[in-house]
Amino acid sequence: MLTSTMIPSRSQIDAIFPGFAVSVLVAATAQFLSDHYGAPAMLLALLLGLALNFLADDGTKTAPGIAFTARTVLRLGVALLGARISVDMLAALGGASIALVVAGVVLTILFALVATRLVGRNWRFALLTGGSVAICGASAAMAIAAVLPKHEKSERDLVFTVLSVTVLSTVAMVLYPMLAQLFEFNARDSGVFLGGTIHDVAQVVGAGFSISPETGETATLVKLIRVSMLAPVVLCFSLVIRARGLTDTDGGKAPPLLPGFVVGFLILAALNSFGVIPAVVADWAGQLSRWALLISIAAVGIKTSLKKMLEVGGGAIALIVIETVFLGVFVVAGLHLLG
Repeated sequence: MLTSTMIPSRSQIDAIFPGFAVSVLVAATAQFLSDHYGAPAMLLALLLGLALNFLADDGTKTAPGIAFTARTVLRLGVALLGARISVDMLAALGGASIALVVAGVVLTILFALVATRLVGRNWRFALLTGGSVAICGASAAMAIAAVLPKHEKSERDLVFTVLSVTVLSTVAMVLYPMLAQLFEFNARDSGVFLGGTIHDVAQVVGAGFSISPETGETATLVKLIRVSMLAPVVLCFSLVIRARGLTDTDGGKAPPLLPGFVVGFLILAALNSFGVIPAVVADWAGQLSRWALLISIAAVGIKTSLKKMLEVGGGAIALIVIETVFLGVFVVAGLHLLG
């Protein structure tokens, strides 16, 4: 699950600890504020991190640890998501609903590749935004960014994407339950709609259980099916990038053929499917994953200049909103056809 290059030596730990500790402190503060004021913890961690950008300046004691946390801790968090996935979970929803969810993921990414050309962005931005909207929001954005070739605006694009999908998820958590009632969906269809369209897991849970327990359980299950698409999608991105030589033409760093965190995700999902992982351990892995992702997004925020992020432009904002609308329209249309 973790490669040797991801595990620091004793001397590296001394260099990494200050920045890692700062990231943990920011994440804990964000969680505290979220618990008491209701705002999404991911969003708060990102905003708090952006305010501390000076801690990532070259020469500061915290810079190495922040860089390590933004890269390696997030991969650990994504890998641990696999412990929540199982074949039984997928089978419980039924073939038609699974096909609808999978088609929504694939078509949203393809739509992003087409729509990106209209706003003057490149294919990397399309995969980053389209994948995050299609799969699981901030977690997917960070996982996809790890395998995309790096360029001078990589960090800016990542923070913009995480910020955008988190805000859109929060809006959807309030708006989509009302839309489900407007469309006269039953409890199960409401769950499929919410789980198949809202970006982040926490907002899916909040929206689903605001309607009914059955809707909340179905929405969570559908959302986890979207999360299960993360590993194959990231792997496909990596393979296509290498096969087409896009790293050479764009001058970026070649991504790994099979990223370690993807292997970890798949191994844990397989173990959970065979019943090797006890339910309590799977729950602990899920909590650890959430904290790892929260800590890493705090580090990503610290690494990013707010001024540079605002340079992303109105076209990029329109793109990610249009992708969100496309996914929502597709799932609603699919539910009506299946009904």
